[in-house]
Amino acid sequence: MAELPELEIAKRDLDKDVSNRKFKSVDVPGTKRALPAMRSKQQFADLLVGKKINSVSREGSLILFLLDTDEIMAAHLGETGSFRRATWRTPIGPETKVVMTFTKGGQLRLLDSGDEATLRVVTWPRYQKLYPDRAELGFDPVDMPMPWTDFALMLRGRTETVRDLLLDPAFVVGLGPMYSDEVLHAARLGHARVASQLNTQEVRRLYRAIVETVHNSIKYRGSSVGGYLDIFGKAGGFDVYLEVYGRAGERCRNGRGDVLTAVIRGVTHHYCDYQV
Repeated sequence: MAELPELEIAKRDLDKDVSNRKFKSVDVPGTKRALPAMRSKQQFADLLVGKKINSVSREGSLILFLLDTDEIMAAHLGETGSFRRATWRTPIGPETKVVMTFTKGGQLRLLDSGDEATLRVVTWPRYQKLYPDRAELGFDPVDMPMPWTDFALMLRGRTETVRDLLLDPAFVVGLGPMYSDEVLHAARLGHARVASQLNTQEVRRLYRAIVETVHNSIKYRGSSVGGYLDIFGKAGGFDVYLEVYGRAGERCRNGRGDVLTAVIRGVTHHYCDYQV
């Protein structure tokens, strides 16, 4: 699953690698489930062919391809989607949902082992209507740096547990089970702590853990737990720095305790017993 660090890496790589490239052809193997706003595969192709990508950006968990018209191709990767650069010689596997060929520079493919990734080509006003939740996005540790004191104000009066808040995109963008576990471990906080009851030192630890965990993962090209690969098909290097996630029964890397697990609303949470 791509969480915030992997999405940010994909955005940066795509912006560097496919900006200023023009679409030559678009193919959609199989069904058009990845194109929920389109009447047909041909309509999606017609909206892209001949147009150029000006730049690639990210808003929350969406990757946005800004075209040389007033349109945007908005990509939501979900839990199982990813982009992959390829050539026309690269075999098309069953996970390939969309193949976009450029006039120069090979192809960009949307891969999805499930059925969660989607692409939409829309005008800017239509984009704003399709994604109303974008106005309610929370703290983005990459794009929205803030003082820890402002972060502390966000916790005031919040009765949710810290883990629930970390998983809420209206509070912090793009954290899933893996990075929320790593953040709580780095902050030495138990998952059931009520956010508004944290003391000043704990708030500062939580803030620092969010920012440092996300930025360190980006530095090492993200995690490949679960088989996620970057747009060039390469694994990330952050896996060896994971302290607790996916390491049940092992010693955490700092050597202070063993990794334990608890199932919370059907999702396995990884932690150490000294998180309080």
